[in-house]
Amino acid sequence: MQTFILGILILITGYVFYSKYISSLFSPDDRETPATKNHDGVDFVPISKNRNALIHLLNIAGMGPIIGAVQGILFGPVAFILIPIGCIFAGGVHDYFAGMLSMRNKGAQITGLIHRYLGKSVFRIFIVIVSIMLLLLATVFVYTSGDIFVERFFGVKDFAISNPVVLITYLVILLYFITATLFPIDKIIGKFYPALGLMLIIGTGLVLCGFFINGVNLQNFSLANYNMHPKHLPLIPMFFMTVSCGLLSGFHSTQATIISRTVTSELDGKRIFYGMMCVESLIAMIWAAAAMDVYSLNLVPQNIIGTANVVNIIANKFVPFNLAFLVTLAVIILPITSGDTALRGLRITIADALNLEQKKIINRLIIVVPIVLCVLGILVWAKLNAGSFGLIWRYFTFFNQLIAIPTLLCASIYLAKEKKNYIPTIIPALFYIFITMSFIFSEKIGFSLPLIYAEIIAIIITVSALFYVFNIIKSNKSKN
Repeated sequence: MQTFILGILILITGYVFYSKYISSLFSPDDRETPATKNHDGVDFVPISKNRNALIHLLNIAGMGPIIGAVQGILFGPVAFILIPIGCIFAGGVHDYFAGMLSMRNKGAQITGLIHRYLGKSVFRIFIVIVSIMLLLLATVFVYTSGDIFVERFFGVKDFAISNPVVLITYLVILLYFITATLFPIDKIIGKFYPALGLMLIIGTGLVLCGFFINGVNLQNFSLANYNMHPKHLPLIPMFFMTVSCGLLSGFHSTQATIISRTVTSELDGKRIFYGMMCVESLIAMIWAAAAMDVYSLNLVPQNIIGTANVVNIIANKFVPFNLAFLVTLAVIILPITSGDTALRGLRITIADALNLEQKKIINRLIIVVPIVLCVLGILVWAKLNAGSFGLIWRYFTFFNQLIAIPTLLCASIYLAKEKKNYIPTIIPALFYIFITMSFIFSEKIGFSLPLIYAEIIAIIITVSALFYVFNIIKSNKSKN
């Protein structure tokens, strides 16, 4: 329990002090923001900072803080240390600069920022990667939220798409995704997300209260148990690829740039972008702790360890029966409220790339209809092929962490241009280049090389990326 408490203290202290330093590097001011300057009644709409904070929390907190946590805790109590440290020095920094750089660039999406700071060649690569990642994420979130819902409220154990209850649930969720993607951001997302955000916090709070009422069995970290994974997966890179939301997630850059179009003051950025990342990290730590407890008591069948099905077991263990449904609802909210904004982010990204204004509904439909057809195709394929969910999730995980890198590199180039300290952004960028390249070169979904060879290649790519960024910084200095 001491390690868990230490992790929470690291998280709180880091937000109080380090976020203030990061904000000082960017130097927010009282200039007019895109929300008011480019107001269009669809995507550029002023929203208050408290509502924006809760909306952003729901946008970024997909299934990552749950699935990532219940999988990441298999490495042992080291998770209680790495999650908050990663959040403070990587995830919070990433999210803050994604949102703030977008505001300074007329509400540009992450691909637009890549185009400006890293060049056209990198932009062409990452607009494809971002699009694939958002499609996979939306599909996975229809899948997971639907399965959790029908299991809890209909007692369904057969999740085949041929099951009418499952199929109808999927279609209803997808219909909501389409509606939220098409409607102005203040009509659905702006109205309902703050309340749903509070429900998420209450549901997670109930689990935390259960720790003290029912007791919780948590191990403490030591050098002897620094990696306890039952399958002996290496801590590097696997832990940092497994735990994304709560530590560092590239998906957040696609969501921070959506919210950048609704923020009315740059001074609110620290609370909205950095602060909500810390709240998500706290949520991940609580669910990781709950998972450690139910695993240690052998309450989870071997075939569902590390899956979303652990949610209902945790709810039943820590929360009274008449309130357990609130915890399940809180978890179902996560993928639904991130899946819709994933599609919204994809619509905006494509619209910006095509220079297609989005005030007219027909222009939004031109982009959304093909996107939805793609999601349906991937969903049907995933349900008809055994083991495909795991494959989709692993590819999503790779693309998700890969997308975090250019955001941090863009921030480094921006800070260098402003003659500010860019070490806080370049260090996590280089670390995650090494992590993602080690992963893809060693895993079966990539090149299946021995880990030592994958790490050597990763080091070479990391050094090459560093020189690439230095050349851009040097070029900018020459122009100035």
